Amino acid sequence: MAGDLALPLIDLVSTDLDSIAKSIRKACVDHGFFYLINHGIEESFFQQVLEESKKFFSLPLDQKTKLKTRKDNWGYNPLPSLTLNSSSEVQGRLHEDFFISSSKISCSQFNANQWPPEELLPCWKAMMESYYEKMLAVSKKLISLMALSLGLDDLFFEKIGALHEPLAYVRVLHYPGKSFEGSCGSLGASAHSDFGMVTLLLSDGVRGLQICRDKDRCPQLWEDVPHVHGALIVNVGDTSERWTNCLFRSTLHRVLITEQERYSVAFFLDGDPACMIECLESCCSKENPPRFPTIRCADYLLGHISAELDNLGLK
Repeated sequence: MAGDLALPLIDLVSTDLDSIAKSIRKACVDHGFFYLINHGIEESFFQQVLEESKKFFSLPLDQKTKLKTRKDNWGYNPLPSLTLNSSSEVQGRLHEDFFISSSKISCSQFNANQWPPEELLPCWKAMMESYYEKMLAVSKKLISLMALSLGLDDLFFEKIGALHEPLAYVRVLHYPGKSFEGSCGSLGASAHSDFGMVTLLLSDGVRGLQICRDKDRCPQLWEDVPHVHGALIVNVGDTSERWTNCLFRSTLHRVLITEQERYSVAFFLDGDPACMIECLESCCSKENPPRFPTIRCADYLLGHISAELDNLGLK
């Protein structure tokens, strides 16, 4: 195990776009993770989102399970049952969560959300919809800077249709503390990489997130990602890694169960289903040919969504 990891800080308030783009490129190549500061979202708003998150997860289980995710829409996913024999499942996903997508996405396999009753949580729906829109705006700005970092036009990903009607999701997460029965030796989330373009993470400051920069190393070296007040944690997803021919790193990460409960809110930008994911010309050569075949974004993502459904027992 290593100590705290000093991830790069990307400051969006800077007017020097070339400098920001160079910093983003280095962060995506070296770590695949970085902090985003001065992103334009007030800390007070983040705190409100986290408070609404806590209110939902504090509801009685029977109230939460009324909103359980189904095949045709998003919703609540409970903690894995500790009465099952599939201990590996429990150890790899000791959290409960709530998925939210945009009802404006006509192409989404999940284009319908479920919401807690207003009489229980009157501000929840409006707060989460507002969070979705703010994160979508920040992530689109970030994607334009990532394009610049690759020597492309800042509107490149818009022009190829990746942001025309992108699949994007909010995932509200709650990890129990070690006092939770059956948490001994468990992971809040097992080692994985995200399969979209980019992920933006809001955390309550409780430790637990770790990354592994070299997935082929044996044994793997896991490094703690410390909290930075007011910053969003950003990580590169698999589709961006494919576009850049592994120049940008989709880094393995996991969440440990700690003494304290942990709350976080992840925003996933996954790209437009009709967009083609193919190696960028600037990221390949005769000596470095494309490592992945061209694939339609929908075909790539649906395979992962199907696996997620299977993991939740919904197939």
